[in-house]
Amino acid sequence: MSIVAFVTYPKVLRSMHQGPLGEYIDLYAAQLEQQGYRREMGRRRIKVVADLSRWLEHKKLTANDIDEGLLDRYCRYRRRYNYVDTFDHSALGRLLALLRDIGVCRPRPLVLLDAREQAAEDFKQYLSEKIGLAPATIVRYLRTVRRFVRELFPNTAPCWTELSAAHVIDFVERHAHDHGPYEAHSMCSRLRSFLRFLRRHGKIEGDLASAVPSVARWKLSALPGFLTPEQVQQALSHCDRQGAIGKRDYAILLLLARLGLRANEIVTLTLDGIDWRSGQLTLRHTKTEEKAHLPLPAEVGEALVDYLQNGRPNSVSRRVFLRVRAPHIGFSDSSRIYWIARKTLTHAGVDTPSKGSHLFGRHSLATHLLRQGASLSEIGQLLRHKDLNSTRIYAKVDLTALRTLAFPWPGGVQ
Repeated sequence: MSIVAFVTYPKVLRSMHQGPLGEYIDLYAAQLEQQGYRREMGRRRIKVVADLSRWLEHKKLTANDIDEGLLDRYCRYRRRYNYVDTFDHSALGRLLALLRDIGVCRPRPLVLLDAREQAAEDFKQYLSEKIGLAPATIVRYLRTVRRFVRELFPNTAPCWTELSAAHVIDFVERHAHDHGPYEAHSMCSRLRSFLRFLRRHGKIEGDLASAVPSVARWKLSALPGFLTPEQVQQALSHCDRQGAIGKRDYAILLLLARLGLRANEIVTLTLDGIDWRSGQLTLRHTKTEEKAHLPLPAEVGEALVDYLQNGRPNSVSRRVFLRVRAPHIGFSDSSRIYWIARKTLTHAGVDTPSKGSHLFGRHSLATHLLRQGASLSEIGQLLRHKDLNSTRIYAKVDLTALRTLAFPWPGGVQ
């Protein structure tokens, strides 16, 4: 693999290899080809690097001099002469990462954080190394903590000795109604965790975690939303399975609807996790690394085969589901699965108050199985619930069974 996958004219090839970056241009092109960039898009990115190489030569600079500051300087030069394109920043950032990987450029310099950001960074390290939270969960914790610290110390370094219960209560009262009860409850939980962290590391003396107010959120109080089997089929039938995107989305939706997979389980599913001989899927829990084995229904298997053979881009990635546009890598997080389900339900005209992967998959599957006579323990095993209370909420959607438990209205129906 080399630059000839994108550029073939001998004169242009020679010009691409000029300057301090000429010896690295083939390696850069090989990376683009490996990640699935098509000829035109790859050629345009290589041209940006070749232009930088000639600019470095003119300035009597070498590849060792490249860093973020130099690339910003070069981008200002390109803007001055209207050479800038939308992908310039990502193309140059990819080059810098490559040169650092092979030891040509200096490592990324350490950034001095202010006291507020340093507190958030220390808490992040604590959550990761001591508590073992997943990266996506840590992001939500830090969002709450940064907001709390910024509002408490807007223009100064944190003075934790000034922190009082009144400050904590005031913050919760201001933001408890920003979202629904579940998010408010989670916000309080994150704040308590941060205050315990401060006390554990000697920043504060009192137990301010106990000062965080409780937000009412009754267990099993909400009625889970769900789709009927007809609505699920309506959405599945709406998928355009002629193109690569439709084949991919159809396979994802079937994994949600037939097996009740979580969004992050679909994102992290690998080619090694599909055992075609035994007809089995192997899922790995992102937090505990525990494995779960599920049967692979024929309908789901056929959709996966169609996507893998006719829709999945060529890539070295072992993830099953990839981006259609280059770079052909797996999804960065599980939010993409949510939007696939939401988009499909909207375009299919399915009338439901909420739209998302959890509603499309786990809630609807559990409700359908319960109405077909499955027990709560069987549903819990399929959905891989560790706590039966997580499954009990679905008992409320079996209205036929609940009517047998209801007392008659005094005096009869008026």
